[in-house]
Amino acid sequence: MIVKTKKYALDKKAYMRAGLKNVLKDQWWVILIALAISAMTFVVPSNWWWIGALIALTLYVLFWVIQFAGVTQLEQSKMLFEKLSYEIDSRQILIKLNSKQGMPMKWEQIKRAWIDKNQIVLVVNKAQLMLFPLNVFKTQNEIKFIETILKRKGLIKE
Repeated sequence: MIVKTKKYALDKKAYMRAGLKNVLKDQWWVILIALAISAMTFVVPSNWWWIGALIALTLYVLFWVIQFAGVTQLEQSKMLFEKLSYEIDSRQILIKLNSKQGMPMKWEQIKRAWIDKNQIVLVVNKAQLMLFPLNVFKTQNEIKFIETILKRKGLIKE
């Protein structure tokens, strides 16, 4: 079975939210470092440890927000935000610019995936994602088929 999506343009804000969620999920341990810095208050009593930890954590999150905002502005990634359609099967994802131009992406290139209440997110690397809003699929069976593929490939847990 081949799932053909409707043609759609990726929303830049949704891309930034999903990218930040992916980074924070992947690098959750950064919060532990901030807690360790703030715990220094018990060794050397000072409120500056709390302030420093909060500033460091804020700068870290701000760094990633700027990274994802920058991706949406770059000329190289301009194609990501154009109207594209996709053909998804168990072998590959075919990214189609039009009926004659397209680029295949093998499932081996996808590192992880998750399904929200309104989108399917495929993580290619830390800064590159593929988002599929659920409304680009024609039927609920197509969504279930893609979910089955993701489970078989080990990209999402059951």
